[in-house]
Amino acid sequence: MSELSPAEVLRQLPPSALPVVEAILASAERHRLTLYLVGGPLRDLLLDRAVRDVDLVVEGSDEIGPEALCREAAPEGVRVVVHSRFGTASIETPEAPIDVTGLRKESYAHPGALPRVESGTLEDDLRRRDFSVNALALRLTGVELADKVAIEEVDEGLRDLEERRLRVLHRRSFHDDPTRALRAARLGARLGFSLSRGSRSLLRDALRDGVFGRVSGDRLRREIEKVFDDARQGLDPSQVLRRLADWHVLPALEPGLGMPRESTAPLRRLGRAIAEPPWRGPRYRPWVAGLATWLAPLPPALRRRALQRLSVRGEVAKRVAEFPKLRDAVMRRLSTARGRGAVDALLCDLDEERLYALYAWAPPTPRRRVVRWAAEDRARRVPVTGQDLLEIGLSGPAVGRALARIRAAFLDGAVANREEALALAREIGRPRGATAKRRVRRSPRRKSD
Repeated sequence: MSELSPAEVLRQLPPSALPVVEAILASAERHRLTLYLVGGPLRDLLLDRAVRDVDLVVEGSDEIGPEALCREAAPEGVRVVVHSRFGTASIETPEAPIDVTGLRKESYAHPGALPRVESGTLEDDLRRRDFSVNALALRLTGVELADKVAIEEVDEGLRDLEERRLRVLHRRSFHDDPTRALRAARLGARLGFSLSRGSRSLLRDALRDGVFGRVSGDRLRREIEKVFDDARQGLDPSQVLRRLADWHVLPALEPGLGMPRESTAPLRRLGRAIAEPPWRGPRYRPWVAGLATWLAPLPPALRRRALQRLSVRGEVAKRVAEFPKLRDAVMRRLSTARGRGAVDALLCDLDEERLYALYAWAPPTPRRRVVRWAAEDRARRVPVTGQDLLEIGLSGPAVGRALARIRAAFLDGAVANREEALALAREIGRPRGATAKRRVRRSPRRKSD
């Protein structure tokens, strides 16, 4: 398909984004500006895929640019985010972000550097993009909404789209921005596209020249984060990492880094869990669970080096680095735990990221126990509080021990209400000597031999 009408585009936009885009179009028409839909959303429309973001470029007056258009169109109370360095503005809607930019061209001071941006033509703007299938534009203003409009392309992007192929637009594309290799793996896995033979050759040249050595760990980590964030849209993280390993990108990030075969099934399971959570819990960072799952089979020293290369620091780095040890210890005890109280004691101190990683690695029976605990038992509250136990005379560490025992008994069904919980607390808090004496008095006296 080489033509679309603006009306067809508008019908496919997410409902919450539609009125904002219509307001931007009306504003552009008033100011006699030309507005284009470009890149990923147009590609997805042509593939009959759901549109998850909206990228617009504006051509016209220097006085009325992306920021002014967004501020005119944004609903009251909605924040407009402006990125002055790149000449962009965006509006967040519940279903899709809307980005508006001016036509621009980019240049790079050295491999891995952030681009220098200046004004350009529509062709400049399309040629600065990563792959030909994203170098597409459709004019939305100055035409009748129902009329078919020809799609602008460079270097046969529509043909590449039809043949399900990713192809970079110039020979130094991976030299200019090495992270395009990570985007190629992510986009290819999501769309079922392959990297063209010529682009593979150019990637090998870039790897040979050591281009990733000048890319910061923060930039690399942000690309890895997107691998696991995109799992919400059905992306299988194991496919992305397998492509990066096959292209020799992972060892270029850190020598020895790869995609362990043992991680394949857990990563697939984690991806499905990110897309369709098996329980409702607190917000968490999928990429942290993803790193813990992916890196678990690697030698500890390599795992630590990989985290350092990706600029993962502090408590997060410690938790990911130590996850295999925690996983093995918890899994052994989880397999033999008797009662829901015992499972609760094992899992109650885990953060959500490690809980998801544990779920990803767990065999079926322990995995069911993780889900049951996270979905049901975690939220259950015992019928007494620490203050209740203080009021019946418990103090200090005895309060914590009693609450733990009561919670286990409550989850196991041995304690059903406040009265039974307090009775157990009194039993727990009774001095040992007193208990022993009472038991002696109750024991029948032995007869003499």
